[in-house]
Amino acid sequence: MLIQLHHAHSASKGVTASLKAKWPQTPLLLETSEFISESGDERFWQFVDTVKEVTVYKHGESVRSYYNLIVRKASQFLSGLQVSLLKLALSLRAYSPAVHAFQQIASDEPPPEACSAFVSVHGQHACSTKEMKKLLKAAAGRPKPYLYKNDHKYPGANGTDLPVVILYAEIGTKKFNTFHKVLSERAEEGKLVYVLRHFDTKKQSMLLSGYGVELAIKSTEYKAVDDTQVKDSKSSTTFEEDDTDEVQGFLFEKLKESHPELREQLGELKRHLLESTNDMAPLKVWELQDLSFQAAARIMSVPKFDALKLMRDLSQNFPSRARSLTRVAVNQDMRKEIEESQKRLSETMGIHPGDASLFINGIHIDLDLHNPFSILDVIRGEAKLLEGLHNLGIRGTSMSKFLRLPVTTVEDTYALDIRHSAIMWINDIERDSTYRDWPSSLQELIRATFPGVIRQIRRNFFNLVLFLDPVQEDSIELVKLAELFYKHRIPLRIGFVFVVNTDDKVDGYEDAGVAFFRVLNYIAEEYDMTQAFLSMMYNRVDVGDSLSVHAVTAYLKKKFPKANADRILGEDSEYDDKRKAGGVFYRKSGLGALPVALFNGVPLSSEEMDPDELETILLQRIMDTTNFFQRAVFMGQISEGMDVVDFLMDQANVVPRINPVVLSPDRRYLDFTASPGNNESANITSHKLYLLYDSKWKVTIWIIADIEKAPGRQMLLNALKHMKSSSSSSRVGVINNPSSEPTEDNSSLYRAIWASILTQTAKNTLDFTLKLLKEETVQLLTRGTKIKDLLLQVSGGMDQDAFEKKFNTLEMNFLHSQQRFCQEVMKLKAGQRAVVSNGRILGPFAEEGEFSIDDFHLLEKITLSTSAEKIKTKIQKNLIIVLKSELLACDLIMKVDALLSTAPKGEARKDIRFMKDKHSVLHLAPREDEVFYDVVAVVDPLTREAQKLAPLLIVLGQVVNMRLQVFMNCRAKLSEMPLKSFYRFVMQAEVSFLGNDTMSPGPVARFTEIPESPLLTLNMITPESWMVEAVRSRHDIDNIHLQEVSGVVNAEYELEYLLLEGHCFDLSTGQPPRGLQFTLGMKQNPLMQDTIVMANLGYFQLKANPGAWILRLRKGRSEDIYQIQAHDGTDSPADAGDVIVVLNSFHSKIIKVRVQKKPDKLNEDLLSETTESKGLWDSITSLTGGSSVEEAEKKKEDVLNIFSVASGHLYERFLRIMMLSVLQHTKTPVKFWFLKNYLSPSFKEFIPYMAEAYGFQYELVQYKWPRWLHQQTEKQRIIWGYKILFLDVLFPLAVDKIIFVDADQIVRADLKELRDLDLEGAPYGYTPFCDSRREMEGYRFWKMGYWASHLGHRKYHISALYVVDLKKFRKIAAGDRLRGQYQALSQDPNSLSNLDQDLPNNMIHQVAIKSLPQEWLWCETWCDDASKPTAKTIDLCNNPKTKEPKLSAAVRIVPEWSSYDNEIKQLLKRVQNQKVDASRTGPSPSPTPSTGECVHK
Repeated sequence: MLIQLHHAHSASKGVTASLKAKWPQTPLLLETSEFISESGDERFWQFVDTVKEVTVYKHGESVRSYYNLIVRKASQFLSGLQVSLLKLALSLRAYSPAVHAFQQIASDEPPPEACSAFVSVHGQHACSTKEMKKLLKAAAGRPKPYLYKNDHKYPGANGTDLPVVILYAEIGTKKFNTFHKVLSERAEEGKLVYVLRHFDTKKQSMLLSGYGVELAIKSTEYKAVDDTQVKDSKSSTTFEEDDTDEVQGFLFEKLKESHPELREQLGELKRHLLESTNDMAPLKVWELQDLSFQAAARIMSVPKFDALKLMRDLSQNFPSRARSLTRVAVNQDMRKEIEESQKRLSETMGIHPGDASLFINGIHIDLDLHNPFSILDVIRGEAKLLEGLHNLGIRGTSMSKFLRLPVTTVEDTYALDIRHSAIMWINDIERDSTYRDWPSSLQELIRATFPGVIRQIRRNFFNLVLFLDPVQEDSIELVKLAELFYKHRIPLRIGFVFVVNTDDKVDGYEDAGVAFFRVLNYIAEEYDMTQAFLSMMYNRVDVGDSLSVHAVTAYLKKKFPKANADRILGEDSEYDDKRKAGGVFYRKSGLGALPVALFNGVPLSSEEMDPDELETILLQRIMDTTNFFQRAVFMGQISEGMDVVDFLMDQANVVPRINPVVLSPDRRYLDFTASPGNNESANITSHKLYLLYDSKWKVTIWIIADIEKAPGRQMLLNALKHMKSSSSSSRVGVINNPSSEPTEDNSSLYRAIWASILTQTAKNTLDFTLKLLKEETVQLLTRGTKIKDLLLQVSGGMDQDAFEKKFNTLEMNFLHSQQRFCQEVMKLKAGQRAVVSNGRILGPFAEEGEFSIDDFHLLEKITLSTSAEKIKTKIQKNLIIVLKSELLACDLIMKVDALLSTAPKGEARKDIRFMKDKHSVLHLAPREDEVFYDVVAVVDPLTREAQKLAPLLIVLGQVVNMRLQVFMNCRAKLSEMPLKSFYRFVMQAEVSFLGNDTMSPGPVARFTEIPESPLLTLNMITPESWMVEAVRSRHDIDNIHLQEVSGVVNAEYELEYLLLEGHCFDLSTGQPPRGLQFTLGMKQNPLMQDTIVMANLGYFQLKANPGAWILRLRKGRSEDIYQIQAHDGTDSPADAGDVIVVLNSFHSKIIKVRVQKKPDKLNEDLLSETTESKGLWDSITSLTGGSSVEEAEKKKEDVLNIFSVASGHLYERFLRIMMLSVLQHTKTPVKFWFLKNYLSPSFKEFIPYMAEAYGFQYELVQYKWPRWLHQQTEKQRIIWGYKILFLDVLFPLAVDKIIFVDADQIVRADLKELRDLDLEGAPYGYTPFCDSRREMEGYRFWKMGYWASHLGHRKYHISALYVVDLKKFRKIAAGDRLRGQYQALSQDPNSLSNLDQDLPNNMIHQVAIKSLPQEWLWCETWCDDASKPTAKTIDLCNNPKTKEPKLSAAVRIVPEWSSYDNEIKQLLKRVQNQKVDASRTGPSPSPTPSTGECVHK
């Protein structure tokens, strides 16, 4: 039977889709260098040195062995896991944009002719080292070039006065090496700054991966397929068989093994069976219900290692697998287990049945936002942590416990404890009688009040402490402000700390500050503190003057005539109490220059201390703190009995002292994780000895200093005194960083400390060291006392012989290795001081900078509270058995702390556990004794997410070692097909090669064995920021019907642009500046793209490719009225005039721009009618030599702008006919605007010829659907969305009116009439649906239900033809309103069934519609035959009654249609013949129409 099976299908049918980059292929060697540069610049340059001339092998060897050579070279700098990630990155071409960005920067230089490598020296170019040396001589006179954040700068001197040389070259080539040798030598000598940028002159195309392709099944209710025949191309694409093995009980792999001679016939049989099983007959409702569980049961029943492949097959080919699933029985235990887990997941994680979630090491990967490129980044970030922990000996399950440790992020603000006796409080909200009528309950906080009202509650919620020097001018205004707050009964407790002269000999007659302080004390004692505050002597001083002794004595005489001035101000004053306390508190607190204010302990910055600003800032802080207390009351963290100030001071961000060095959020850490031998940090720790005091160490402090110099000794002394204090749990190590080359004579102190550590007990060593560091001891030593004489003075008796022996025989080697560590790892200059706390580097300190005992207290507190405390507990729980001694444990705490603290902070890691997992969770165990990732996926196997997730997990499993759990999150009681598409995800674990060792052309999506009966449409599902267009396909990829195709449907796409998105706000109003225009370009060509800001979120988008771009306000009104004030997410400093944005990866790039109106334009409006933008048209007329702006206005007026959208060959055929009918009926010049996103390659190819033949202009516009606007998944609905949602941003501001005409319309009148029609103030005009054809009454949905009540007496309008007054439309923000309403309604899948038409009709009350006269749109379905002769346009609406196909309807209803159709066919034929002739004789230029393919936006 097998043998005789007739040859049913000789050619395999299918569909393939590929996507290439717009930019040329980038060499893999350069991509590898970019991958390596992410682990540091040093590695990058080491790699560059290793591969100096590696490209010579490129020609001698096969592509495969050259690739292997690159990977081998790279693996010298990478671990095994990182090499796997490198292979994935090369396969994804993830670093290609980074390489090409440099290429684009080079093109802006521009590069000199015929140079494969060149240097740019301050703007001048040279192609040889000889020329370069000449240029360097005069470089100083020219301005330096701009350097980007991602530039590769050779490590060396960094002087500001050095010339900068930029080398543009391809690493690994001879030419590169010649330059590199000279430049690196000179950079090391400190003669120049050397910067390398990639440059490659070869041009080949490159296929990309990391995207999905979908073949969606289309509804065929109305036939919409073009009948024009396509000649089948001789397809070069070869098809690999799909890896589905079992078909209807036959195991084809086994059969082929046992009967190799029947391979071909077995293939035929398999295809025949598949064709018969690919039964697409619709399933009955009851067959649908359990499909999701049936798929899960099927997946769980196969061997583990095939389960993911099966899941991929079921989800990606679901329409043809659905029937076979209906026969699977579902185990009840499985159903029960799934339902139990789902209950827990929805309660704890908010994951509901059918939802998909992916967690890598507990990090949530949102599948809507993430793509393979961002997942690669996550995995790479985790690799450093995982390998680090693994190398530190933390393995297996305990690893995930350490990863989940909440290493608290750095606090944004730190507060000082304000419970201090030196603060003179002048009021107390809780005790003063002034406030006795206020309620005191905390519940008052939660009571509703008007927004912005400050609640008067009798609690010290808000505390202001002012540190003042009474003599400073600023103090006067601040005291007056405090008085204002007090007198207005603002619930603010106010305290003062006066910092005055602390010298006992100075009295009140010599120093105004002392006089002020004593008088204040006198009043406070005689009366009370409040009285003293209110009568501060400042009322006698004018603002701008400072306080004088005279003013104080005069005040005392006037106010208190009876007082004895001598007793108050004189030398033996009784009112001097606490004069020093203020100064001591101020110095200990570490606050900056006076005056300083603390609000609830948090210091205000010097900008905020400006008295004009301070009032607003304090009121804002009061509002913010109110929110903080409301939350605390609501969450039950604070209760009625608690003291509010104590509660505030117990928060995590309260510290004993403010030291910016310790508290700074930018923290640097040492890397201890590499193995000793090739890592200086690891080497130092492996033989580092400590001074100890107590055995409960959690913090390891290293002092790095020159101990032979006083500042170094002082620092070590402070650290040791801190260590001796009772609260401390530190140990101190010391590393010598000598100021000069170490010798026996200049290192005796350090060697003495070292010798005592090696030979004496911990206590003796500490006593000895403390003694040694005292300055008087050092004096003695310089005078010639011997160190051994000091030993006798240490109580407890030291072992002198052992000490002396060690001291005299210590080698100098270890001093050299420490010096090397200081220079190479710590990057310190000789003699510089630094402190390292659990691997965190503080310093280098300035020569006079000190680090006091208090600073060490603070440093320890911060280190413990952020991480060390938790790590210590974890280590004690998990690993204490392994670690023999406390010493080792302490080392481990330090190393783990340094590692975990460097990890990027994201949201907390989730811990996902399944109570029962026998039947519902697929488990794959990791390989033993290797670093592994913990991956948890929650997914319903029959969802769009599963189509993407299954292949992703398969590739991940090939790249990294992982422990995988996949939970089947099935939905019950399905009522419709869960998936209506075939899907392929294009991604490979590494670059693939063909049998003959050449590189395979690249990854492609292949659909084989697809049923032939359904009508399919091809969609590319790409990362969010990609703009992709079809560039080559002979077939209609919008309507693929495999029955009518022989061979393969090939579709080639191109990644045309990467999107740059942004949000823009006006600084003064906080509102988006609607209608503001930005441009993007390069130095040589500043206007390459432009865009308009919309009011929704101030959003704008621009298209670009990898490179450095300059963002500017568009010349004209935008630039006249506004200026850019600040920007984030860009690559230039925030104050730079030109905003530079670098696109160098496949990730989304989102920037924020803040603008402000120029001072003289505050009352101007961008969209105002009076001074309409003439900028663009001025420039056009000046080019065309138009005589005046008025004339340009006239000319500009007289263009008919027609907008249309089409997708698929049939609608494009209609579109060309519609264009022809428009042109035949008007004398006005016409410009067509087409939505580029969905046009076929053949239409784009033909349109220039048509424009030339008929003399019209055209422009292709495109806009990427913004990520924040609810996404549509069906192609038809997406196109409808584009018709209505982006009218305000699709067209330039210069276009005033646009007419939308459906592709399937035939125009019989001059559309100029429609353009000039008065819309009576409405932003757009639509034609209402006809009522005249009676027999269709039952189909008029707008006359019943929702629409009847919503519209009232208004009409329901048809969206096939409308005219938009874009000026009015933008002015009333109609686009923003439509998008807002769409966002609200579209979440419900049942609303907006005809999106483009329902939306404006739904918004009719908010955005008025002018009803156009009925004759503007006639369509046979709704209008009677009598009205046809007067029709100005005829639309081929679908007829729900007869369901007549479009083509036959067109021929029947519109007599002139066929002649239009033939006319265009003739033109097509002529163009075809021209092309054939041209290909014989050589290329001829294709026509360039009037505005060409200038793609706006």
